[in-house]
Amino acid sequence: MTSGGDSPGMNAAIRSVVRACAYYSVECLGVYRGYQGMIDNDFIPLNARSVKGIINKGGTFLKSARSMEFMTPEGRKKAYGNLVENNIDALVLIGGDGTFTGGVVFNKEYNFPLIGIPGTIDNDIFGTSHTLGYDTALNTTVEAIDKIRDTASSHNRLFFIEVMGRDAGFIALNAGVGAGAEEILIPEEDLGLERLLESLERSRRTGKSSSIVVVAEGDKTGKNVFELAEYVEENLPEYDVRVSVLGHMQRGGSPSCFDRVLASRLGVKAVELLLDNKTNLMVGLINNKVVSTDLEEAIKGSHEINKELLRVSDIMST
Repeated sequence: MTSGGDSPGMNAAIRSVVRACAYYSVECLGVYRGYQGMIDNDFIPLNARSVKGIINKGGTFLKSARSMEFMTPEGRKKAYGNLVENNIDALVLIGGDGTFTGGVVFNKEYNFPLIGIPGTIDNDIFGTSHTLGYDTALNTTVEAIDKIRDTASSHNRLFFIEVMGRDAGFIALNAGVGAGAEEILIPEEDLGLERLLESLERSRRTGKSSSIVVVAEGDKTGKNVFELAEYVEENLPEYDVRVSVLGHMQRGGSPSCFDRVLASRLGVKAVELLLDNKTNLMVGLINNKVVSTDLEEAIKGSHEINKELLRVSDIMST
């Protein structure tokens, strides 16, 4: 099942789980609409041919939903009853921290075997260097910023570009460095309004006629990106300021080769862990090796921002 926000590579992960099950002669069912589908008894049988032609598709063909009902003991009891009724022995959960939190609670109540596969573009899950969809979202974001820079250069404009990342700045930092942004604002580092103004003024004095500032949506330098733009425009009137919010386009699109390969590796490992009677784990990638992490640790642990990349960003903005 897939749950929470969709991410490119989820379909590739579903395909991998289903085909690994077929390889090991294990019956596989798909759950439509995540935990809500579990409550509504919305299951479909899947085999190797059911998942043909989806490795290159964005989103999730099993659909996704956030279930308020599953947050109640009554909802989880109903979901458990449906799993038992359908002779389901274990779950593979593809999603982020909300999905995993629901899984941990469910496991504690019913001791139901499950394995998590991290699928979120934010890359904010502990126990893996990359979550499914993160690499694709980065490439989508960099491509968009490149196009915006063309118009920024043509009109001598300063663009504030908001990217996804409510609690984490991984997309903003990596895409900002990759696209050559003059400044990058992320939740983990409080740049401050005055330092931002100083940096932009310094850029102007060194001859930069246009600038790009990448802002993670969770950054607290201003209340929001529009207020931030207004503040800069008031204090640096020589800049022609524009705002572009990339929004949900970052979630969509065909997954990159990296995400397709990662999904394939994690899906196989998830099935093999269950066959080895392992449970309550998340599969991830560390130093290009597939590893497993306790699911609660994956939720509670902190995936630290790359300090070296922050330093590189400062040097590159000179």
